[in-house]
Amino acid sequence: MTAKPLTDRIALVTGASRGIGYTLAKELARAGAHVVAVARTQGALEELDDEIQAFGGSATLVPLDLTDMEGIDRLGGALYEKFGRLDILIGNAGLLGPMGPLSHAGPKDFDKVLAVNLTANWRLIRSMEPLLKLAPAGRAVFLSSGAARRIRPFWGPYAMTKAALEAMVKTWAMELEITAVKANLINPGPLRTRMRAQAMPGEDAETLDTPIVLVPKLIELVSPELEISGRVWDHPTQSWLD
Repeated sequence: MTAKPLTDRIALVTGASRGIGYTLAKELARAGAHVVAVARTQGALEELDDEIQAFGGSATLVPLDLTDMEGIDRLGGALYEKFGRLDILIGNAGLLGPMGPLSHAGPKDFDKVLAVNLTANWRLIRSMEPLLKLAPAGRAVFLSSGAARRIRPFWGPYAMTKAALEAMVKTWAMELEITAVKANLINPGPLRTRMRAQAMPGEDAETLDTPIVLVPKLIELVSPELEISGRVWDHPTQSWLD
């Protein structure tokens, strides 16, 4: 029987109720990790749990809206009490937000994109860093986007928050240099997800890959053998961007 590469590791995945997060959570569990699945929707989390249990995996379900910043802090404390560490952090949850001229974006919509795509990930870093440091080889991966670099009109709030996310994670990675923790980002490119359909309503989804194509690289990025940190893996070109 082939050994599972992530056996006994604790992996937190945000936005785990659908799309990329759902797939990554399921496949991390299939690789042997105990998955802490975070999302707003209890029902979708239970569907994920059913799938994970069907192949003998295990998960802890955490219904949490990531705009609840104090809830993120409480989650860190709860994970410490239950597991004493965190081996893997996947910052996947994201919000497309308003598409249109920057000057037309409503303040509440703008603030929500900022909260979900950037501030919540900072709170995750703040809350989970001590737990990652308690792990033998803590690994963090955040989902970026080509929009962070390919600037175009009408994508303002989303592009700005993804560019800021890249800057934040790279800064954090430099601060972690004297530790065993590694932090990177991945740009998934165009995949068959609900967010992609919202952004590109005229596109034929059948022409796009499903999120499962990200799994081999993700497993590599969270492996204890990884030495790279503070970089962006670009899935469409299969290369490190910097």
